[in-house]
Amino acid sequence: MGRTLQNTMVNLALENACDEAIYQLGLDMEELEDMEEDAGLGNGGLGRLAACFLDSMASLGLAAYGYGIRYEFGIFNQKIMDGWQMEEADDWLRYGNPWEKARPEYMRPVHFYGRTEHHPDGVKWVDTQVVLALPYDTPIPGYRNNIVNTMRLWSAKAPCEFNLKDFNVGGYIQAVLDRNLAENISRVLYPNDNFFEGKELRLKQEYFVVAATLQDIIRRFKVSKFGSREIVRTDFNTLPDKVAIQLNDTHPALAVPELMRVLVDEEKVPWEKAWDITVRTCAYTNHTVLPEALERWPIELFQNLLPRHMEIIFEINRRHMERVSSLYPGDVDRLRRMSLIEEGPQKKVNMAHLCIVGAHAVNGVARIHSDILKATVFRDFYELDPQKFQNKTNGITPRRWLVMCNPGLAEVIAERIGEDFVRDLDQLRKLLRFVNDDAFIRDIANVKQENKLKFAVHLQEHYKVKINPNSMFDVQVKRIHEYKRQLLNCLHIITYYNRIKKEPNKQWTPRTIMIGGKAAPGYHTAKMIIRLITAIGEVVNNDPVVGDRLKVIFLENYRITLAEKVVPAADLSEQISTAGTEASGTGNMKFMLNGALTIGTMDGANVEMAEEAGEDNLFIFGMRVEDVDEMDRKGYNAGEFYNRLPELKQAIDQIAGGFFSPKQPDLFKDIVNMLMHHDRFKVFADYEDYIKCQEKVNALYKNPKEWTKKVIHNIAGCGKFSSDRTIAQYAREIWGMEPSLERLAAPDEGR
Repeated sequence: MGRTLQNTMVNLALENACDEAIYQLGLDMEELEDMEEDAGLGNGGLGRLAACFLDSMASLGLAAYGYGIRYEFGIFNQKIMDGWQMEEADDWLRYGNPWEKARPEYMRPVHFYGRTEHHPDGVKWVDTQVVLALPYDTPIPGYRNNIVNTMRLWSAKAPCEFNLKDFNVGGYIQAVLDRNLAENISRVLYPNDNFFEGKELRLKQEYFVVAATLQDIIRRFKVSKFGSREIVRTDFNTLPDKVAIQLNDTHPALAVPELMRVLVDEEKVPWEKAWDITVRTCAYTNHTVLPEALERWPIELFQNLLPRHMEIIFEINRRHMERVSSLYPGDVDRLRRMSLIEEGPQKKVNMAHLCIVGAHAVNGVARIHSDILKATVFRDFYELDPQKFQNKTNGITPRRWLVMCNPGLAEVIAERIGEDFVRDLDQLRKLLRFVNDDAFIRDIANVKQENKLKFAVHLQEHYKVKINPNSMFDVQVKRIHEYKRQLLNCLHIITYYNRIKKEPNKQWTPRTIMIGGKAAPGYHTAKMIIRLITAIGEVVNNDPVVGDRLKVIFLENYRITLAEKVVPAADLSEQISTAGTEASGTGNMKFMLNGALTIGTMDGANVEMAEEAGEDNLFIFGMRVEDVDEMDRKGYNAGEFYNRLPELKQAIDQIAGGFFSPKQPDLFKDIVNMLMHHDRFKVFADYEDYIKCQEKVNALYKNPKEWTKKVIHNIAGCGKFSSDRTIAQYAREIWGMEPSLERLAAPDEGR
């Protein structure tokens, strides 16, 4: 979520009033804003998408709640020491959180472990361990419509009786200390992005948020009368008409068996009816096709922690398999592929399959991603239920990502087309009228220059690095991952460095290349990539021949608040994942909206960005999905590229030979070995086209007017990438509700 103060002032139209009031108190608003900690309660795009969605749902007048876990420690703070990433705990609640309100009156019990008992009147889950879920509410204000929604985050609390029944065994003191075991559930965010780690504590977290949330939803459903706590509804047939549950990836997949458990075991609804209610209530958004990211829980772990849910999943699967075999008699391989239970040395529950079977809608997050789901990953399920599959291309909120982080640009736009674009981003199309207007071109270029100067000052104050504000700001900020190919960026840096060294008197386009992002603490390759970037920087930045024509900066501790500073200052946005691997990307949209040009592959939402702005206005390079598939069939041979391309060979030899690590010549041997012998993401295959494309970037940057015209085309094509459009589509096409731009009367206006 990042910081809340400025976003709240923007959405309430209070920024000027607050600035003035604070100024009259002899204080400085920016200084005050800088005291707030970021709420970093997610890993990357998926968590930030949820935050943008909350802003859009409130701004579109939808009665919607965002549910999650109130982690005591969010994503770690990244420190770079001697070029290496070090992690420190993110103690964001140290001084309290003024935006949250604890709601102990809505505390709920969550059960773990135990066993099941089958009786004639139904099934009981008994001898469980109980943890309490304590909700904390954070207000989510809509944009100037006087609507405020709620984000409800659950915190784990041990019940008073916890461990005390047997306190005479281990002693009273130990029993109280052991309360920590229960409360550890909401202690810390697992810091993996696009990677599944099958740890019991993580499964506990997933069930904890689901069980608490479903109790909350059902309580609210039952007490239909406003302000009344009496149970009014007992018939669950109308649940899907009143409630929609959107599963943000498979992390809350347990909502499917949990809703079944509540309906069947507790509310005594017959299985068929309960299943119909569950499917019509739930919908599933898939966020990745990387196999290592898909959640597959070992059955023994699952059985032990959630015995009743295991039984329910077996029954869901039995009925599902029955349906498949009746439609495809004798096709045993299809049964194996489509089962919720994966066979093997240890059986596993495939959570994506559970979500698809248990939901009435399944969507990807960009057109190309949704097409890949239907054609490959979930092909069997698409053949079975084609009507379930949809696309919902991601978006970003223009409130935080334009008005708030780039007020200069927002103002230049408003001067030309009015202020309505903040609510209706499609209106940016009107800027095409000004694409040849010299005054507008100059205004856009001036705003960018101011933002670059401001960011240069920030870097100097905080990191003691001096950069040339007239250089091209070439930025790649995102989680560090092999598929995002920060290594391809590194190879360009080295190639550009070598070219400058070879012909130092040529007129090179000056560049400041900034790379930022966190590596999961257990992801060795990602940490080595960071070390390589910092090592390249040490060499390049201290070479007098190069001077300030090339600088390499690793942006430490990339987070929402740093993104809000770097995005408005960027000239070039690097979106260079292997085609078919980045489901959508949302950083790409932020850069586009803030006047950067994109160099990128035809992957994720880049495809639709090129469509909206005109392909001529992006720097598109590299293999398409079809080319990658073809190369997989033939076999990717890195050595072939290494031997054919002298500049690539030189760069790799420098990395391997210790040119960037003279004190430890073999420091990067693992990276070189990976690139040469088992690179799943085919860095070398796109190297040549990437370098050529970067030459085109350099040439255009030398012509500021033509560059800025392309920038205007990009900004004008951003309308589709508002999360307001995305949420309006979810509302109409999945949830069955109608968004509204109506403004409620303010409290002081009366009715």
